[in-house]
Amino acid sequence: MVSKSQTKLITSLQQKKYRSQSGLFVAEGPKVIDELLNENMELHSLFSTKASEITAENHFHVTETELKKISFLKTANTSLALFKIPQPKIPQDSGLIVALDAVRDPGNLGTIIRLCDWFGVQQLLCSEDTTDCYNPKVVQATMGSLARVQVHYLELSEYFGKTKLPIFGGFMDGNNIYSEKLPQEGIIVMGNEANGISEEISQKITHRITIPRFGKIQKTESLNVATATAILLSEFRRFTEM
Repeated sequence: MVSKSQTKLITSLQQKKYRSQSGLFVAEGPKVIDELLNENMELHSLFSTKASEITAENHFHVTETELKKISFLKTANTSLALFKIPQPKIPQDSGLIVALDAVRDPGNLGTIIRLCDWFGVQQLLCSEDTTDCYNPKVVQATMGSLARVQVHYLELSEYFGKTKLPIFGGFMDGNNIYSEKLPQEGIIVMGNEANGISEEISQKITHRITIPRFGKIQKTESLNVATATAILLSEFRRFTEM
Protein backbone atom coordinates (compact mmCIF):
# COMPACT_ATOMS: atom_id res chain seq x y z
CA MET A 1 0.00 0.00 0.00
CA VAL A 2 1.14 3.56 -0.78
CA SER A 3 0.59 6.01 2.07
CA LYS A 4 -0.51 9.62 1.56
CA SER A 5 2.92 10.89 2.61
CA GLN A 6 4.64 8.54 0.14
CA THR A 7 2.29 9.62 -2.65
CA LYS A 8 2.97 13.28 -1.86
CA LEU A 9 6.73 12.70 -1.87
CA ILE A 10 6.73 10.78 -5.14
CA THR A 11 4.48 13.31 -6.88
CA SER A 12 6.69 16.19 -5.73
CA LEU A 13 9.74 14.61 -7.40
CA GLN A 14 8.46 15.72 -10.79
CA GLN A 15 9.92 19.12 -9.85
CA LYS A 16 13.65 19.81 -9.60
CA LYS A 17 13.41 21.87 -6.40
CA TYR A 18 11.86 18.97 -4.52
CA ARG A 19 14.39 16.52 -5.94
CA SER A 20 17.11 18.83 -4.66
CA GLN A 21 15.48 19.21 -1.25
CA SER A 22 14.90 15.49 -0.72
CA GLY A 23 17.98 14.23 -2.55
CA LEU A 24 15.80 11.66 -4.33
CA PHE A 25 14.78 10.81 -7.88
CA VAL A 26 12.31 8.40 -9.50
CA ALA A 27 13.05 5.44 -11.77
CA GLU A 28 10.39 3.16 -13.25
CA GLY A 29 10.37 -0.34 -14.70
CA PRO A 30 12.40 -3.40 -13.69
CA LYS A 31 15.05 -2.91 -16.40
CA VAL A 32 15.92 0.66 -15.40
CA ILE A 33 15.71 -0.13 -11.69
CA ASP A 34 17.90 -3.24 -12.02
CA GLU A 35 20.50 -1.30 -14.05
CA LEU A 36 20.73 1.34 -11.32
CA LEU A 37 20.92 -1.28 -8.56
CA ASN A 38 23.64 -3.18 -10.42
CA GLU A 39 25.73 0.00 -10.50
CA ASN A 40 25.32 0.42 -6.73
CA MET A 41 22.96 3.38 -6.84
CA GLU A 42 21.49 3.69 -3.34
CA LEU A 43 17.85 2.60 -3.15
CA HIS A 44 15.50 4.58 -0.92
CA SER A 45 12.27 2.63 -1.54
CA LEU A 46 10.67 0.29 -4.04
CA PHE A 47 6.99 -0.07 -5.00
CA SER A 48 6.07 -3.15 -7.01
CA THR A 49 3.02 -5.08 -8.14
CA LYS A 50 5.08 -8.28 -7.98
CA ALA A 51 5.20 -9.89 -4.55
CA SER A 52 8.49 -11.62 -5.43
CA GLU A 53 10.25 -8.25 -5.47
CA ILE A 54 9.22 -7.40 -1.89
CA THR A 55 12.30 -8.55 0.01
CA ALA A 56 13.07 -5.69 2.43
CA GLU A 57 11.38 -3.21 4.76
CA ASN A 58 11.66 -0.42 2.22
CA HIS A 59 9.94 -2.57 -0.43
CA PHE A 60 6.18 -2.10 -0.75
CA HIS A 61 3.67 -4.34 -2.48
CA VAL A 62 1.10 -2.25 -4.38
CA THR A 63 -1.81 -2.87 -6.67
CA GLU A 64 -1.80 -1.88 -10.35
CA THR A 65 -4.26 0.90 -9.51
CA GLU A 66 -1.98 2.27 -6.79
CA LEU A 67 1.05 2.12 -9.04
CA LYS A 68 -0.82 3.93 -11.79
CA LYS A 69 -1.56 6.81 -9.39
CA ILE A 70 2.10 7.39 -8.56
CA SER A 71 3.60 6.57 -11.97
CA PHE A 72 4.87 9.34 -14.28
CA LEU A 73 4.48 7.10 -17.33
CA LYS A 74 1.45 7.07 -19.62
CA THR A 75 1.31 3.33 -19.12
CA ALA A 76 2.57 2.31 -15.70
CA ASN A 77 5.14 -0.48 -15.54
CA THR A 78 5.29 -3.08 -12.75
CA SER A 79 7.58 -1.17 -10.41
CA LEU A 80 8.66 2.29 -9.31
CA ALA A 81 11.68 3.11 -7.17
CA LEU A 82 13.13 6.11 -5.40
CA PHE A 83 16.92 6.40 -5.46
CA LYS A 84 19.23 8.74 -3.62
CA ILE A 85 20.95 11.33 -5.80
CA PRO A 86 24.73 10.70 -5.65
CA GLN A 87 27.03 13.36 -4.27
CA PRO A 88 28.58 15.44 -7.09
CA LYS A 89 32.17 14.69 -8.06
CA ILE A 90 34.89 16.94 -9.39
CA PRO A 91 35.19 16.55 -13.19
CA GLN A 92 38.49 15.18 -14.49
CA ASP A 93 40.17 17.11 -17.29
CA SER A 94 41.03 14.06 -19.38
CA GLY A 95 39.61 11.66 -21.94
CA LEU A 96 36.83 12.33 -24.42
CA ILE A 97 34.15 14.55 -22.87
CA VAL A 98 30.76 15.77 -24.11
CA ALA A 99 29.51 19.20 -23.01
CA LEU A 100 25.95 20.50 -23.43
CA ASP A 101 25.11 24.18 -23.68
CA ALA A 102 21.47 24.73 -22.63
CA VAL A 103 20.00 21.47 -23.95
CA ARG A 104 16.42 21.61 -22.69
CA ASP A 105 14.56 18.56 -23.97
CA PRO A 106 14.57 15.67 -21.45
CA GLY A 107 14.45 13.08 -24.22
CA ASN A 108 17.51 14.58 -25.90
CA LEU A 109 19.47 14.66 -22.65
CA GLY A 110 18.52 11.09 -21.79
CA THR A 111 19.53 9.87 -25.25
CA ILE A 112 22.86 11.74 -25.06
CA ILE A 113 23.63 10.17 -21.67
CA ARG A 114 22.94 6.76 -23.21
CA LEU A 115 25.16 7.63 -26.18
CA CYS A 116 27.97 8.60 -23.82
CA ASP A 117 27.63 5.21 -22.15
CA TRP A 118 27.65 3.43 -25.52
CA PHE A 119 30.75 5.24 -26.79
CA GLY A 120 32.68 5.01 -23.54
CA VAL A 121 32.43 8.68 -22.59
CA GLN A 122 32.51 8.74 -18.81
CA GLN A 123 31.93 12.47 -18.28
CA LEU A 124 29.15 14.76 -19.47
CA LEU A 125 29.43 18.47 -18.68
CA CYS A 126 26.18 20.44 -18.60
CA SER A 127 25.56 24.15 -18.40
CA GLU A 128 23.48 25.11 -15.39
CA ASP A 129 20.49 25.83 -17.66
CA THR A 130 20.56 22.36 -19.22
CA THR A 131 17.64 20.23 -18.05
CA ASP A 132 18.14 18.22 -14.86
CA CYS A 133 19.48 14.72 -15.47
CA TYR A 134 17.27 13.41 -12.63
CA ASN A 135 14.09 14.58 -14.34
CA PRO A 136 11.90 11.42 -14.54
CA LYS A 137 11.75 11.64 -18.34
CA VAL A 138 15.54 11.86 -18.57
CA VAL A 139 16.02 8.93 -16.21
CA GLN A 140 13.70 6.74 -18.30
CA ALA A 141 15.40 7.75 -21.57
CA THR A 142 18.82 6.76 -20.23
CA MET A 143 17.62 3.18 -19.59
CA GLY A 144 20.09 2.89 -16.70
CA SER A 145 23.08 4.58 -18.37
CA LEU A 146 22.72 7.43 -15.89
CA ALA A 147 24.52 5.25 -13.33
CA ARG A 148 27.57 4.82 -15.59
CA VAL A 149 28.06 8.39 -16.83
CA GLN A 150 29.16 11.18 -14.50
CA VAL A 151 26.98 14.23 -15.20
CA HIS A 152 28.42 17.53 -13.96
CA TYR A 153 26.52 20.83 -13.84
CA LEU A 154 28.86 23.82 -13.94
CA GLU A 155 29.71 27.14 -15.53
CA LEU A 156 30.97 25.95 -18.91
CA SER A 157 32.69 29.18 -19.88
CA GLU A 158 34.75 29.12 -16.69
CA TYR A 159 35.67 25.46 -17.14
CA PHE A 160 36.66 25.97 -20.79
CA GLY A 161 38.89 28.86 -19.74
CA LYS A 162 40.96 26.49 -17.60
CA THR A 163 40.99 23.24 -19.56
CA LYS A 164 44.04 22.08 -21.51
CA LEU A 165 41.92 19.91 -23.80
CA PRO A 166 40.99 20.96 -27.35
CA ILE A 167 37.35 22.11 -27.54
CA PHE A 168 35.29 21.04 -30.55
CA GLY A 169 31.97 22.75 -31.21
CA GLY A 170 29.20 21.54 -33.50
CA PHE A 171 28.22 24.33 -35.95
CA MET A 172 26.51 24.60 -39.30
CA ASP A 173 29.55 26.39 -40.79
CA GLY A 174 32.41 24.41 -39.25
CA ASN A 175 35.06 22.21 -40.87
CA ASN A 176 33.85 18.91 -42.31
CA ILE A 177 34.04 16.33 -39.50
CA TYR A 178 35.04 13.66 -42.02
CA SER A 179 38.13 15.66 -43.05
CA GLU A 180 39.34 16.56 -39.58
CA LYS A 181 42.16 14.85 -37.69
CA LEU A 182 40.51 13.97 -34.40
CA PRO A 183 42.31 13.44 -31.08
CA GLN A 184 41.71 10.74 -28.48
CA GLU A 185 41.10 13.41 -25.83
CA GLY A 186 38.99 16.51 -26.17
CA ILE A 187 35.65 18.15 -25.44
CA ILE A 188 32.72 17.98 -27.87
CA VAL A 189 30.28 20.85 -27.29
CA MET A 190 26.67 20.59 -28.43
CA GLY A 191 24.26 23.52 -28.29
CA ASN A 192 20.65 24.34 -27.57
CA GLU A 193 17.96 22.71 -29.76
CA ALA A 194 16.76 26.04 -31.18
CA ASN A 195 19.74 28.39 -30.91
CA GLY A 196 22.82 26.20 -31.03
CA ILE A 197 25.94 27.08 -29.05
CA SER A 198 25.72 30.45 -27.31
CA GLU A 199 27.99 33.32 -28.29
CA GLU A 200 29.80 33.22 -24.94
CA ILE A 201 30.65 29.53 -25.34
CA SER A 202 31.43 29.94 -29.06
CA GLN A 203 34.33 32.18 -28.13
CA LYS A 204 35.90 29.32 -26.17
CA ILE A 205 35.70 26.82 -29.05
CA THR A 206 39.11 25.94 -30.53
CA HIS A 207 37.82 23.75 -33.39
CA ARG A 208 34.56 24.43 -35.25
CA ILE A 209 33.22 21.26 -36.88
CA THR A 210 30.12 20.34 -38.86
CA ILE A 211 28.31 17.28 -40.20
CA PRO A 212 27.91 17.93 -43.94
CA ARG A 213 24.61 17.48 -45.74
CA PHE A 214 24.61 15.01 -48.63
CA GLY A 215 21.09 15.45 -49.98
CA LYS A 216 20.69 17.09 -53.41
CA ILE A 217 18.16 19.69 -52.23
CA GLN A 218 19.95 20.46 -48.92
CA LYS A 219 17.05 22.37 -47.37
CA THR A 220 17.13 20.63 -43.99
CA GLU A 221 18.09 23.33 -41.50
CA SER A 222 19.73 21.18 -38.85
CA LEU A 223 19.96 17.79 -37.15
CA ASN A 224 18.41 16.89 -33.82
CA VAL A 225 21.06 17.49 -31.15
CA ALA A 226 21.05 13.87 -29.96
CA THR A 227 21.37 12.60 -33.54
CA ALA A 228 24.26 14.98 -34.20
CA THR A 229 25.95 13.89 -30.98
CA ALA A 230 25.73 10.25 -32.07
CA ILE A 231 27.36 11.00 -35.42
CA LEU A 232 30.18 13.06 -33.90
CA LEU A 233 30.93 10.50 -31.19
CA SER A 234 30.95 7.72 -33.75
CA GLU A 235 33.43 9.62 -35.91
CA PHE A 236 35.70 10.49 -32.97
CA ARG A 237 35.79 6.86 -31.89
CA ARG A 238 36.22 5.57 -35.44
CA PHE A 239 39.13 7.92 -36.08
CA THR A 240 40.96 7.15 -32.85
CA GLU A 241 40.57 3.37 -33.41
CA MET A 242 42.14 3.51 -36.89
